[in-house]
Amino acid sequence: MPIDTASRIAHRVRELPPSPIRHFFGLVESMPDAISLSIGEPDFVTPWCARETGIFALEKGHTHYTHNLGIIELRREISQYLARRFGVEYNPENEIMVTVGVSEGLDLAMRTLLNDGERVVFPQPSYVAYPATITMAGGVAVPMPTQEADAFQLTAEQLDAAVLSSGARVTLLGYPNNPTGAILPRERLDALAAVAARHDLLVVSDEIYLELTYGREPISFAALPGMRDRTLLLSGFSKAFAMTGWRLGYVAGPAEIIAAMNKIHAYTAMCAPRLAQEAAVEALRNGQDEVDRMREEYDQRRRVVISRLRSMGLPCFEPEGAFYAFPSIAHTGLSSVEFAERLLMQERVAVVPGSGFGECGEGYLRCCYATAMPLIEEAMTRMQRFLNTL
Repeated sequence: MPIDTASRIAHRVRELPPSPIRHFFGLVESMPDAISLSIGEPDFVTPWCARETGIFALEKGHTHYTHNLGIIELRREISQYLARRFGVEYNPENEIMVTVGVSEGLDLAMRTLLNDGERVVFPQPSYVAYPATITMAGGVAVPMPTQEADAFQLTAEQLDAAVLSSGARVTLLGYPNNPTGAILPRERLDALAAVAARHDLLVVSDEIYLELTYGREPISFAALPGMRDRTLLLSGFSKAFAMTGWRLGYVAGPAEIIAAMNKIHAYTAMCAPRLAQEAAVEALRNGQDEVDRMREEYDQRRRVVISRLRSMGLPCFEPEGAFYAFPSIAHTGLSSVEFAERLLMQERVAVVPGSGFGECGEGYLRCCYATAMPLIEEAMTRMQRFLNTL
């Protein structure tokens, strides 16, 4: 008698929706003539100084496990980088851990901080993994919808109301925001910090895009007065340093929480890849010029994409961070999924439906401009042609 293997899958996993980002990315792989504006991956290669260091580490036979927290050289460099760039200091011995991408850091944070049924409040639209990791950790995801009319910025009043109604002890923030490109100005950050202090909240701050802000100085939530000891700072090398395939992130925060996260990390991932860690040391030491150059290129692409989208009649919020545009397609009468699927099938352009980032993302699309300018121009031309058929 055959086994009903589907019934053996845990309920919380069975009920998880598949990633809409990966869904469209998978479709594109079967279409060689398609242009992908779907996945948030830089088209730049990792800076040569980091690649060369990784190659040399391999040649030297550095292929073994490292300390669970990561090699001390990298933790020291991360500590110096955070102090130098964002004005927040951490002890590399016990307040920083290296993870397998920021995704692992987020997963470890949720599993470490949440008891079953505890709530986490977070702004939406949001990265697709936020509610998923909260659910997989046994928590309850409580979204706080943001609106384009308010620049997709979370307000202190929203956070205060959500905490009071949910009883949450943790808030998860992701700014610059994926998918909207929104940032939080200093006055909004200070107001949120005041709410966090008043309600004794722990703040998990996803700052993977913090290097990619345009025309504004980046501000780490942990650097705000009184926030360092109630913030877990998540970041990594994938976006700004174009190191997605190296799978390397880090978490900085209170030593007690880092130690608790490390217990899970030691039983699961054990440690991040040694070669990637050594490459990241060099990236932090000598890769900032390349980061600055890539940011300038993203800024040029950002301007082109926003201009082209608006010229074809798609209202578009102007992103001030990350590398995503979030145009409205509500006036077309199509849902986000319908628009994205028809655009892909008719014109071979892949975007991600805004509804994949939360209910308040319906009526929008996420278009990633981390791809070459000629491809962006062609994608915009195809999108215009598709709109003309509507």
